[in-house]
Amino acid sequence: MKDKNVELRRVNVTRYITPLREGGSMPAIAEADDGFMYVLKFRGAGQGPKALIAELIGGELARLLDLKMPELVFAELDEAFGRTEPDEEIQDLLKASTGTNLALHYLSGSITFDATVTPVAPDLASRIVWLDCLITNVDRTARNTNMLVWNKELWLIDHGASLYFHHSWHNWEEQAKRPFTLIKNHVLLPFATELARADEQLRTMIGREQLEAIVAQIPDDWLMFEPAFETAEEHRQAYVHFLETRIAHSSTFVKEAQDARAALI
Repeated sequence: MKDKNVELRRVNVTRYITPLREGGSMPAIAEADDGFMYVLKFRGAGQGPKALIAELIGGELARLLDLKMPELVFAELDEAFGRTEPDEEIQDLLKASTGTNLALHYLSGSITFDATVTPVAPDLASRIVWLDCLITNVDRTARNTNMLVWNKELWLIDHGASLYFHHSWHNWEEQAKRPFTLIKNHVLLPFATELARADEQLRTMIGREQLEAIVAQIPDDWLMFEPAFETAEEHRQAYVHFLETRIAHSSTFVKEAQDARAALI
């Protein structure tokens, strides 16, 4: 089992370039002190740190499974940053996001994936569908694919809508065993003819050690406002348990995806 977990780098945001207003949480393109541009996701946005946790877990799992994913970094925002921003809405967002945020390396020149233009190989489509079933990603639809084509390759972005159970943690242990019915809306489902093979391959690539390494990177202050858990570590272990349980019951969500695909054709 390959260990691809690498500690996320930390950068300091030096310049706010432009908002991406098509995103519900209003991310932005920003420049950091390493000279690179990033798509910056703010902890002060609507869903708060939970969206960043889902982004981190989903993105790092994608990378672990050999799927193309822009580098994730922790992006530090100084409290003085944005004081000169003339837009009050953006200024309020920046003030609420002081501290550690999350950012994805900006893929300059990329284009939004369009399933009617760019065919996707069955193996790749099946692996992406499998991942999105695992993390219950509701946001990879024809309307909003959250995939880019860059250098003629398909790249995954934006997993912030994943793991939606964690917005309440209600009955989460039981939810881990359930199928993911919303997979019927997945933009790649028509191409995903090799789901059984993907399941056989991918479920062996994610072990407890890898899951713990990923969740260990979640900053404590992203976890401190959840009343369901007494400590940050207990909170982290709940994510590990949820994903471990889900992998152990992957046949359930794979069958749901297969049945949903059969209903399309």
